[in-house]
Amino acid sequence: MTEAGRPDRRSRHSRHAADRRRSRVWPILLSLALVAAAVAGGLALHRSSQDDQNAADGDGGTTAIDLAARSAAVDQVLKRRAQAVLSGNEQEFVADVDPADTGLVARQRTLFTNLRQFGFAKLAYQQLAQQYDDTIAQKYGPSTYLVAVAMQYQISGIDLVPVRAMLGYTFSRRPNGTWMLVSDSDLDKRLPRGSHQEAWDTGPVLVKRAPRVLVVVEQGQDALADSLVTMSQSAVKAVSKSWPGGWNGSGVVIALDDKVVRGADYSQPKNAEDALAMATFVYRTLPGEATGEGQRADSYVVINPHNRTKVDARTLAHEFTHVATAPYGSYAPRWLVEGAATYVEFLPMDGQKDLAISQYRLDVRTKYLAKAKALPADATFFDQADSSYPLSWLALDYLFNRFGGTEVGTLYRELASLGVTQKDRDRIMLEHVGMTEAGLFRALKAAAAA
Repeated sequence: MTEAGRPDRRSRHSRHAADRRRSRVWPILLSLALVAAAVAGGLALHRSSQDDQNAADGDGGTTAIDLAARSAAVDQVLKRRAQAVLSGNEQEFVADVDPADTGLVARQRTLFTNLRQFGFAKLAYQQLAQQYDDTIAQKYGPSTYLVAVAMQYQISGIDLVPVRAMLGYTFSRRPNGTWMLVSDSDLDKRLPRGSHQEAWDTGPVLVKRAPRVLVVVEQGQDALADSLVTMSQSAVKAVSKSWPGGWNGSGVVIALDDKVVRGADYSQPKNAEDALAMATFVYRTLPGEATGEGQRADSYVVINPHNRTKVDARTLAHEFTHVATAPYGSYAPRWLVEGAATYVEFLPMDGQKDLAISQYRLDVRTKYLAKAKALPADATFFDQADSSYPLSWLALDYLFNRFGGTEVGTLYRELASLGVTQKDRDRIMLEHVGMTEAGLFRALKAAAAA
């Protein structure tokens, strides 16, 4: 047994098993911080009608006509590209791509092949707002149109609702007045982290599916894909069975060689060394559209390419618990978020050896609870991960056993959606379990003493 590892589970990576708890979620928090910074930094997603009117007033209204014509023409390009993916027409997909840029055309063909594998039930592209960059304008000429684009999609059998990702496209007008795509990467560094750099935006990929499961690997890695599909099916079943009220969502697992995919950044040394996987948010509305953080719909799991051989079904059950709870909101205390995921991870699972929970409970009380002064705090949770994860598990173990899954599930939902301040958290805790977070810690101490 490792300090924060699974009870009575002799991991061949014992130190890693302890460290992986530390790094699973803090990179996601970093992603949210970067999202806020990107939005605050001036990537406007909406342009007011007054802005358009000001532009029109500059030349007696001619600009307004040009803007309207350009917007309509680009809308048609975007509509053709979406329809081409849905219908399987590669030539139509690249018809509006600059034919002189053979590298861009080749990348777009790869993108088309990738997109086709995901099986979209719905797909559309929507212009958000023009962006401005003199360097880009000088490169492509006076007609350059740099625009943020929302990709709205729903993967059949996976996404319960349509979700959105963000792109940046550069268009230029041809001599005949039509518009062509000349770049799809000029805005990448300005887009909010976690809402772009999707799995299909990398090199050639292989997508394999099963009911409620979708796995993405590098092209040619069939054995890895098959293994992850099997583990994902087991993990989806476990979370559906164990999470209060059930879970009818799906597990998306991305295991690519790329170190930066969606909100996961495994180029950071600490992430590369410690993390196994992390759940990255999928958005109903993009950061900066309706709210600064965006409205979450779900999560996709991204596996660390350095540690993918260490992932098992229990790892995915932990991450899929985060997927199941992602739509609730972002305000739940960290001990509840990670404690719930670890609680489900440790439960009996098909095809997995049962864990020695009674002994683990005793060990946590002896090694960690005896020295602790309070439940793990959000601000220091990952700095003290070796104790934070087992103590969080112990808190959830207590809550589930004393109050039952229905009450715990309701508590989680309300804390995640409404627990903005400590006062809010205390009120919600008192309402549902008759004690504050401090009271829960005292109850853990009393149970250990008994």
